[in-house]
Amino acid sequence: MEIGIDSFAAILPDPATGRPPSATDRMADLLGEVEVADRVGLDVFGIGEHHRAEFLDSAPAVVLAAAAARTNRIRLTSAVTVLSAADPVRVFQEFATLDLISKGRAEIVVGRGSFGEAYPLFGLDTRSYDALFAEKLDLFLKLREQTEITWEGRFRPPLTGQGVFPRPHQTQLPVWIGVGGTPQSFARAGALGLPLMVAIIGGTFERFRLLVDLYRETGLRAGHDPEALTVGVHAIGFVGETAQAARDAFFPGWAHLMSTVGRERGWPPPTRQQFEAMAGPEGAFLIGDPATVAAKMLRASEALGGVSRITFQMSTASLETAAMKRSIELLGVEVAPIIRAARPAP
Repeated sequence: MEIGIDSFAAILPDPATGRPPSATDRMADLLGEVEVADRVGLDVFGIGEHHRAEFLDSAPAVVLAAAAARTNRIRLTSAVTVLSAADPVRVFQEFATLDLISKGRAEIVVGRGSFGEAYPLFGLDTRSYDALFAEKLDLFLKLREQTEITWEGRFRPPLTGQGVFPRPHQTQLPVWIGVGGTPQSFARAGALGLPLMVAIIGGTFERFRLLVDLYRETGLRAGHDPEALTVGVHAIGFVGETAQAARDAFFPGWAHLMSTVGRERGWPPPTRQQFEAMAGPEGAFLIGDPATVAAKMLRASEALGGVSRITFQMSTASLETAAMKRSIELLGVEVAPIIRAARPAP
């Protein structure tokens, strides 16, 4: 099982002063986190894409390129690229360039996004939410296969044989499909035979089993190799020296962000009791000491019929810069060996 970090480059106010760090300082800390992840042997680091005041990740390929220049082995990916709101040609060029800079360490997770702000920002109609993604994914996958392409769709001017450059360092740029809880999204990923990255940010891991089974069954019916039907999980997670330390470091930022989003969506304010339940044995938060987190990762994989990658979304703990870096160290130095011993590489 691969282990990684996903960051939204959250920029949160200090509870004592109410003031956030400067965007410049937060970005420097983020790049430092990627360096730590690389140093301790984690497999992948992902940068999300949002167009909101509380996140600094509106241009993930730029952040990843900066990270590529400061790391040696860790794979670098988006988490996710909102392909529906972007030009697939430009996105392909950006990630092909990232792949050249990183000497073949680039990946991309594409999706429709859990926030809708990108659509009006770029002049798109949210009523075409699914059609935009289906068409742009089709074009993006064709760009992986062909340098010169002829293509026509509804939402972008046609291509009439133009060359799309540069080409990536890898023979084929790895593309994952990022999904939430929509059955159609799981089935689409299976029909295309693409790796699946499931965002599980609440509830339990078990409740996603039927959807993951749908992905695998659809892929098999479409004639894809079972080995290609790879499942990854993006989960809320944080590792501390003790379970209590991990929860105390993570809760303030999580509560602030959930309160902000909740006010927009009409949710009640989050409580510490809800948080503790999600971080407990039955919840989907991977928060605790190294042994507890490792055991819960293995149970999550079993619940979903086996997963090949788990990435930790821990950027809501960014108020505690030292704790963030220590959490990444613990994930690489203490959690990863437990996972690798339990699930040896084939």
